[in-house]
Amino acid sequence: MLYRRFGRTELQMPVFSCGGMRYQYKWQDVPQEEIPHKNQQNLEATINKSLEIGINHIETARGYGTSEVQLGRILPKFPRQQLIIQTKVSPKADAKEFENTLEQSLKNLRLDYIDLLGIHGINNRETLENTIRPGGCLEIARKFQAQGKIRFIGFSTHGSTDIIIEAIKTNQFDYVNLHWYYIKQDNWAAIEAATHHDMGVFIISPSDKGGRLYDPPEKLVKLCDPLSPMVFNDLFCLSHPQVHTLSLGAAKPTDFDEHLKTLDLLDQASEILPPILTRLEQEAIATLGEDWAKNWHVGLPKHEETPGNVNIPMILWLWNLGVAYNMKEYAKMRYNLLGSGGHWFPGNKASQINQLDLRSCLQNSPYADVIPSILAEADRILGGEEVKRLSQS
Repeated sequence: MLYRRFGRTELQMPVFSCGGMRYQYKWQDVPQEEIPHKNQQNLEATINKSLEIGINHIETARGYGTSEVQLGRILPKFPRQQLIIQTKVSPKADAKEFENTLEQSLKNLRLDYIDLLGIHGINNRETLENTIRPGGCLEIARKFQAQGKIRFIGFSTHGSTDIIIEAIKTNQFDYVNLHWYYIKQDNWAAIEAATHHDMGVFIISPSDKGGRLYDPPEKLVKLCDPLSPMVFNDLFCLSHPQVHTLSLGAAKPTDFDEHLKTLDLLDQASEILPPILTRLEQEAIATLGEDWAKNWHVGLPKHEETPGNVNIPMILWLWNLGVAYNMKEYAKMRYNLLGSGGHWFPGNKASQINQLDLRSCLQNSPYADVIPSILAEADRILGGEEVKRLSQS
């Protein structure tokens, strides 16, 4: 395993982390005695494999159902100083509710302290304010930190880049969990801001949210040759030293195997990546047109500024992926979260687009005349039954 300094925490962080949202029994809390022995065995085998290959950062959240409780049955068996344990708790308007939830997390994990606490889901101004205001959730977290129960405090986010940067600029956080991969690089400015503040940078779900790369379309496989799409994306992310660790949401012990192929390639990234990057860019230009491929995002409104709260940037991005790389299954899954994802995945689908007047909100886009028809096509291609976030399933 390779390790990187995790910003000002000074932790030596493995470049891969063991995320805890896919090996748990259920997304809802259940009594410990109802967790099947077979499921617990699988979780423990996954953790053992993780530590065996040098991934000593185990990451979970209060919102991941039985994950914390199940981890609490195995983590205390290991030498504590060899582990880097992170959990995450969502901010609340009522700081006392946040405190009670945090206490439950610590109780579930059965550890004297955790290394990293993430404020889970600073996704908009309201959740940021609930965190940093006087008497807010961050003050509660600081109290636990002063008691030695938490070493470092960061935040996780599915929010817009401007909200992420606003949170970073408070200089109140030691690290950030955010989305950034080859197919979606919007948050690079946030990573640069985190680097400026010497924060740890943790990439969320590079293989699932980064494109369902465990089940890639054949076209993407060919474009990424000689690497698998999963290894390509890992190598792309880790070729940037500002990125410290990628979360691997392992559901079973063998889920680490493909990722580990990346480690021997890092020293050669500057030779391996350029031909693949060129192929991907050329294919996007060939299928979408050069002008659109390079400038489609210019002047687009935020979903709050759009009639019907339609998330135009998200929908066009997903349409592009479907057309350029045949990533239709990924695009469908993400598209159908719109309208049901709350502040974790905001805005609506384009199902009513023909009834909306978009002229005003698209006045700064060079493609104002074609975007409504593309949105309608995206809805025809990608639309389907509403998809719920995993935690709501």
